[in-house]
Amino acid sequence: MSKLKDRVAVVTGGSSGIGKAAVLKLADEGAKIAIWDINEEAGNQLAHELSDRSIQAIFQKVNTADPKVTQQAAEEVIKQLGRIDILINNAGITRDATIKKMNFEQWEQVISVNLTGVFNCIKAAIPNMIENNFGRIINTSSVVGLYGNFGQTNYAATKSGVIGMTKTLAKELGKHSITVNAVAPGFIATDMVKAMPEKVIEMMVSKTPLGRLGEPDDIADAYAFLASDEASFISGSVLSVDGAVTL
Repeated sequence: MSKLKDRVAVVTGGSSGIGKAAVLKLADEGAKIAIWDINEEAGNQLAHELSDRSIQAIFQKVNTADPKVTQQAAEEVIKQLGRIDILINNAGITRDATIKKMNFEQWEQVISVNLTGVFNCIKAAIPNMIENNFGRIINTSSVVGLYGNFGQTNYAATKSGVIGMTKTLAKELGKHSITVNAVAPGFIATDMVKAMPEKVIEMMVSKTPLGRLGEPDDIADAYAFLASDEASFISGSVLSVDGAVTL
């Protein structure tokens, strides 16, 4: 398939989990890939794997919380791959605690990566998108951002904030033929989740009407759809990919 033939996609947090699935999916659809992550070993390995398949791919060590780093990385993508068509803001962290026990560092770390990091990446990418009068920005929210979750005040705040950013930027950037959407994953079977106690996994499955955890590919498929021409008139939307867990 080649829904994204010759498009250039930046995927943050792209060396593992959902981000890696997104990189592989977009590459299979014909995109050239820039992997932004702090994990150099995994990121370089993935880029090499894609290059071995004759797919143009680069890895860049990027701390999305640092605006200077994201700006430099975007400039390098344009230099090496020509432009930026697609930005998938997938990078995120958790520092869970109830509000009574949460300290400022736990709050600030999550805000810096999950919210400020999204802002930094968008700021770095949009000048080129505006110049080319084309862009697809896809922000990763969460069902937690829609409905909250015990012990995740910081994470929920960022994921709700991402939704607000998505809707606002859809209004601001539409005149430049740039769509901005969010994906809200439910319980997804990443390596981190699979390492949880069996009872916790069983609880997640029991709360999901489809009776299973989602796979990283389920989210990657949603990203690929929103990045494609098939979604050219979809903007400002939040697509829940959660097996109906929130109903």
